Amino acid sequence: MSTTQPAPARRKDPARRERIARAAITVVAERGVEKLTHRAVAAAAGVPLGSTTYYFATLDDLLASALRQAAEDDVEHLRQWAGLLERGGDLAVALTDLVLHYLGPARAQTAVEHELYIASLHKPALRGVSQEWDTALAELFASYTDPSTGRALSVLFCGLLLQGIVRESVPSRDEIETIFRRVLGPGAKT
Repeated sequence: MSTTQPAPARRKDPARRERIARAAITVVAERGVEKLTHRAVAAAAGVPLGSTTYYFATLDDLLASALRQAAEDDVEHLRQWAGLLERGGDLAVALTDLVLHYLGPARAQTAVEHELYIASLHKPALRGVSQEWDTALAELFASYTDPSTGRALSVLFCGLLLQGIVRESVPSRDEIETIFRRVLGPGAKT
């Protein structure tokens, strides 16, 4: 009879992959895309280094997962915003409030999301995720307008955010709302 105890069963950690992706977002926010490493992400996620390479063989895989997580979080936030808008309200005002939120209280999150998105310029593995994010945003805005206007609003929205995070000052509420009203036109649904 053996007195040796069997090795304890490994605990399952179903959230580990997502935790690692979120940690990658944190590392990008702190250090930038160029300084992302498996080691830094493992430390930020509180997991062994082998976990990051188990789930994400390459840094591009890790970046793609971080971008996908950021996109999913953003789209979920936008769906919540849309739920509030559906209770009634002016679309131009609601879009203006959304831009000011992303450039105000959520500025740091907006900056890292754009850094991940822009990384797709040099990392083809990220392009599909970036395009999916663009499509989701355009479709959401189109649900309040039409497909062409939804696409125009998504481009305008992203452009305002990108300009807003690189400039020292944020455009005024009136300036942003005027731009949205111009794109929406006089017959826009509110």
